[in-house]
Amino acid sequence: MAWLVLVLSGVMEAVWATALGKSDGLTRPPATAVFVVALVVSMAGLAYAMRDLPVGTSYAVWVGIGAALTVTYAMAVDGEAASPLKVLLVLGIVGCVIGLKATG
Repeated sequence: MAWLVLVLSGVMEAVWATALGKSDGLTRPPATAVFVVALVVSMAGLAYAMRDLPVGTSYAVWVGIGAALTVTYAMAVDGEAASPLKVLLVLGIVGCVIGLKATG
């Protein structure tokens, strides 16, 4: 259960990071509201997962999922430049997250 919550919390990290970018410095209320709610849910899930999982592993997985999803979304939807090297590096992050789960 802790791993599932951790993965979902990582997804919510990507949501709050993207919403923060769209909030224009927290001046756009809808994006700011999404940011705040997603941030609270993400942090609460991370805290819950850390009750059963090691802190270092939990944090690395949470950040890795959030970073990989955030940059993937930005490349797919927001027009961030994509390149084969960038995609390969994001896949490397995903591979590391999978490796942490496999060794944990």
